Amino acid sequence: MAEKRDYYEVLDVPRTATAQEIKQAYRRLARAHHPDVNRENGAEERFKEINEAQEVLADPQRRAAYDRYGHQTNGTGGDPFGFGGSPFGDIFESFFGGTQTGRRRTAPPQGIDLQVTLRLTFEEAVFGVEKEVELTRLETCEACAGRKMEGGATPPSCSTCGGAGEVRRVQQTILGQFMTSGPCSSCRGEGVTISDPCRNCHGRGRVTRARTITVTVPAGIDESATLRLSGQGEAGERGGPPGNLFVKVQVKHHPVFTRQGKHVHLQVGVNVAQAALGDEIEIDTVDGAVAFTLPHGTQAGQQFRLRQKGVPDMRGGDRGDQIVTVQVLVPRELSDEQRALFEQLASTLGHEVTQQSHQRGFFDKVKDALGV
Repeated sequence: MAEKRDYYEVLDVPRTATAQEIKQAYRRLARAHHPDVNRENGAEERFKEINEAQEVLADPQRRAAYDRYGHQTNGTGGDPFGFGGSPFGDIFESFFGGTQTGRRRTAPPQGIDLQVTLRLTFEEAVFGVEKEVELTRLETCEACAGRKMEGGATPPSCSTCGGAGEVRRVQQTILGQFMTSGPCSSCRGEGVTISDPCRNCHGRGRVTRARTITVTVPAGIDESATLRLSGQGEAGERGGPPGNLFVKVQVKHHPVFTRQGKHVHLQVGVNVAQAALGDEIEIDTVDGAVAFTLPHGTQAGQQFRLRQKGVPDMRGGDRGDQIVTVQVLVPRELSDEQRALFEQLASTLGHEVTQQSHQRGFFDKVKDALGV
């Protein structure tokens, strides 16, 4: 019989690994070697080995016993004083029952959650949209209804655990009895034996299917938001509940609009004459172009607010606004006529430089009060 590998080696983690690191390593390896997705020779035995290692290292007490005594504990902590393999162990088992069948089957596991990325245009994120995403997932086999038996027959109970799905082991030490339990190694905790495997799913109970799922994106969804579609993940084993589908949203960059919360921002450029004299201009919004009266004397960087032209509130509140920032564009090249007109204007405005007053804020006033 081959010697058991070190459990830390099985999960490819150091002996100092945290509980979270062990959990992550188990999930990664279990997915890669699960018999439903990995049909290579030895995948099932590797999967069993991974499960056994996780059962021990995920339990603080069993892990502590394993760290101290290794495989002499059988991974259960049932022989903490080294009686395993000695005549005393056999004597204790004969008196106190040895291996017993468990009382209950382990609960059917939930299916794995899936995640996809959905890219939206700026307008789709603002107003909401229905989009389709494609994915591949494990679904319950229609031919056997997930029972793994040909024609959907009921599989017979496992002869090792009597259909319980777990086996309990009673051992005695100098401090008293110790009882441990774990999934039945013969049926992997299912409590049944697949004597006549379904030909459609090869006795796995699930098959791989490509699906197109319709996703309803609510108006006002933001960049990097994640939508949860309950029950749209992979089907669980042995009739377990399906996992969920998580749709991560990405919003494409817009050439002119930017977003800050519920508000949409837009920069518009006007010439010097428009800023000085005012003008009737057209401004783009997410709802389409609207007419806007630019007041005379508009300054560079001045902002105007277009009410209710922003992003809808996903929680049902008021729609945001569009903030328009005006940029006054000074011409880099002038025709002779334009230069003459500007020179004429300049002669009326003079050449003095006007000092702009500093608007003192709250912290300036605090400094004055403190004499700083």
